[in-house]
Amino acid sequence: MRRTTNERITGGSPGPHQETKERRGALVPVLAFAGITVAVMQTLLVPVIKDLPALLHTAQSNATWVMTATLLAGAVSTPIMGRLGDLHGKRRMLLASLTVMVIGSLVCAFTDDLVVMIVGRALQGFAMGAIPLGIGIMRDELPPEKLGSSMALMSSSIGVGGGLGMPGAALVAQHADWHALFLGSAGVGVVALVLTFFLVPEPPLRAPGTFDHAGAAGLSLGLVCLLLPVTKGSEWGWTAPLTLGLIAGALLILVVWGLYELRVAAPLVDLRTTARREVLLTNLVSIMVGISFYAVSLVVPQLLQLPTSTGYGLGQSMVVAGLCMAPLGLTMMFTAPVYARIAARRGPKVSLMIGLLVIAVGYGAGTLLMEAAWQTVVVSAVLGAGIGLAYSSLPALIIGAVDASETGAANGLNTLMRSIGTSASSAVIGMVLANTSVHRGGVAVPSMEGFRTSFVIATGAVLVGLVLAAFLPPQRPAPRLVLVADSESEALLAEAEALVAIEAVLHGGASAPSAGGPPAVAGSGDLRGRVLDGAGGPVARATVTLVDRQGRQAGRAVADDEGRYALAAAPGTGHVLVATAAGYAPRARPAVCAVDGRPVVADLVLTAAPGQHRAGVPRGAGAVRTAPEAPVPERRV
Repeated sequence: MRRTTNERITGGSPGPHQETKERRGALVPVLAFAGITVAVMQTLLVPVIKDLPALLHTAQSNATWVMTATLLAGAVSTPIMGRLGDLHGKRRMLLASLTVMVIGSLVCAFTDDLVVMIVGRALQGFAMGAIPLGIGIMRDELPPEKLGSSMALMSSSIGVGGGLGMPGAALVAQHADWHALFLGSAGVGVVALVLTFFLVPEPPLRAPGTFDHAGAAGLSLGLVCLLLPVTKGSEWGWTAPLTLGLIAGALLILVVWGLYELRVAAPLVDLRTTARREVLLTNLVSIMVGISFYAVSLVVPQLLQLPTSTGYGLGQSMVVAGLCMAPLGLTMMFTAPVYARIAARRGPKVSLMIGLLVIAVGYGAGTLLMEAAWQTVVVSAVLGAGIGLAYSSLPALIIGAVDASETGAANGLNTLMRSIGTSASSAVIGMVLANTSVHRGGVAVPSMEGFRTSFVIATGAVLVGLVLAAFLPPQRPAPRLVLVADSESEALLAEAEALVAIEAVLHGGASAPSAGGPPAVAGSGDLRGRVLDGAGGPVARATVTLVDRQGRQAGRAVADDEGRYALAAAPGTGHVLVATAAGYAPRARPAVCAVDGRPVVADLVLTAAPGQHRAGVPRGAGAVRTAPEAPVPERRV
């Protein structure tokens, strides 16, 4: 849509923008490939997990750190890399994440030492921040008609990578040395790195402020203290002093961290934004979806590989078990366009609730369909469709509730919530399977009772998520725009033509070449002023874009905490300033740049917008009229 609008205004000459258009066409598959690549790291060692103690010459309790390290590193990195991406460039941080993943894979590929392996696996997990970064790049770069399905695919890459990576990893582990798993992941990581470097542009939008080092350290320490007892509690004992001490310490650290974040000028996580109903409820639902996703990944492979002598095991090989899980990832991938259609008509809240209902049906059926391999395939496919719809809806809900400059950090926190749900699922279901195990030939194996109880727990988590989703704010109807053509028609037309550019502004302004370069934050320039609310107070972090008379972006800035902005702009008339901020209606006003070499001051006043745009919701429609019954032809809106 943005490209079409600009071509209408400038006469449709695509020459200078052809390269950008081609790069944008490759954006979605490249980012989705990068997301799937880093998601594979979580399930890379699942096929050989039972053999890790022998392979690493250590005890079972020590070998589990190889899996735990990846989980902890991923949980810590997602909000931190999201914030760094908002501040310093999402593409730059995405490249850094992929580079660290490749280094971690190479470290693991050439060692049998436990400590070195744990370090390498932690580096692999660090790359999980790539997924919220990819979602942020999509918001900044893609036109709205492609944004919904693209974000859905990127968000689902967590499950797609796990579902498709498991059979591939099983095939390699069964027919080659286990170190080949890491060599393969390094090779795939290099491909993702090269494709990202050449085909993914760097969005120009930057958040104001600096990186909150103290906040990052506090959040990291709190998450480690929280997730360690969650993942190791069944091994240490849930009432052991170490487990209870770490949980108490985590709660204390996170409370102190939260109080600090509320006081600092540029927090790592804006808790005031996070406390909004739509953001808070979406993050809580994400935990429930994380629990539901990991339950099937823990139960079905074990059921398939248990010997038939147990009376309920299906006796399948490692590779066949992986292939039976593949529909989980495939249906998640194919639900992205389905989500886009539902969200376009009904909004992401409805698609989220439909997804949760499908998951509940899948787990309900799964408690009964456990007697043949084909039944597990059906259950995996149904669960994949539901999880895909739910995962696809989450970033749209988050993006619709936060400012564009906070996309990376907000989606990083949302991805973290899913990881917490995954960790909780692993701990609870692991405890259930251990406490309900039976002895066969002197060996404790999971029981059918444990498998069914695990599915019931997952169903309960989904139903809790469904109740939480019901309290999400309803989608607001698209506003109907009416412009009056009277004696002030020229002024109104100037403002209307500026509003043509708002679509680009709200999504990062990538559709037109920027003469202003990277955005400043209350920096220097000949055009300056403040962005204020209706009461005269400052609107912090508002995006101010200068649009020339051809409808092209001529400069951009992000206001500081006092609402101040400054733009360097070429002299001339006919320019228009457009200001946007989360929770406010966009505002446009004519501007004259650099009169007689003196700075020009232009303030913009924003008003609250109950009908403001939300991602995935159709834009306003309407007509230009002189009176309620008389439309005016050939006016551009």
